Amino acid sequence: MRAVWSFWSKPFITYYSRVWSKPLHHLLAWGLSFHAAARHYPETMLVTDRPGKKLLIDQLGIPFTNVSTDLEALKDVDPGFWAVGKLMACTLQDRPFVHLDNDVFLWKPLPRGVAESPVIAQCPYSFNRNDPYFHPQEIESAFAREGLGLPPEWVWALTNRNEFAAANGGVLGGSAAGFLRHYAQSALDLVLKPEHAPAWSHIPEKNCPYVVLEEFFLLACVQYHNAQQTSPFRGVTISYLFPSWGHAYDANQAARAGYTHLIGAAKSHPGVGARMEERVRLQDPVFYRRCEQAVTKNTFPF
Repeated sequence: MRAVWSFWSKPFITYYSRVWSKPLHHLLAWGLSFHAAARHYPETMLVTDRPGKKLLIDQLGIPFTNVSTDLEALKDVDPGFWAVGKLMACTLQDRPFVHLDNDVFLWKPLPRGVAESPVIAQCPYSFNRNDPYFHPQEIESAFAREGLGLPPEWVWALTNRNEFAAANGGVLGGSAAGFLRHYAQSALDLVLKPEHAPAWSHIPEKNCPYVVLEEFFLLACVQYHNAQQTSPFRGVTISYLFPSWGHAYDANQAARAGYTHLIGAAKSHPGVGARMEERVRLQDPVFYRRCEQAVTKNTFPF
């Protein structure tokens, strides 16, 4: 299995550099995430753009097996679509893989039953039409307003339902590379096709809808194709590292799984940052110094 990371620098510069308590902690997280997973999955890949390659490869020297700068094609895309780099990375995969967010640390390999699954995700969750954060119907309405259609998987998942299922993508991948390319390319087309721009103009805040597009649409694709007798993807199933959101963020459960995901405010917690500094300083002092130099020489963020 190939371990894959993606880094689109534009949304990081625009928004997400601020979620870390220090710029240093973001850089340290990259090294920790890479080295933890590479012990189990020595074939590694970074999908990034030119600034990302300059930072992570040229300056920090993280030894990915393969490096792609295909995300350079996104230079004119709205950075509010922050996870589009992950989707593009998925379209490039031709073998079993697991995509890891850079705030995810795999201290242990994925359980065999999960690693061999056609589709892998962190955990399932659900929401309803009245949820203040997740609202796929906003995208549906925007596209309808412009007379534009949505993918059949999306329409099927929304029809006559009040409760919706989604899959958290802290880890995302599987052995069904063809299905995952179909899912990711369909999601990318919704965002990137020029004829869809008028619909997205009705949604000024892209962050929340885009999480829905990535995580709701993944499970919609799995469920839709299993319901279609003639689909080439019928029989593709999804397995989770954790059976629920609560299990994923229970410290004891996460420790048993050998898994850490610094979601949300955890990235800005000073205690988390201090532990990361101590760990990297002891385990890889050369990398730690490179991260310090990237910050102190004003070469980061870019």
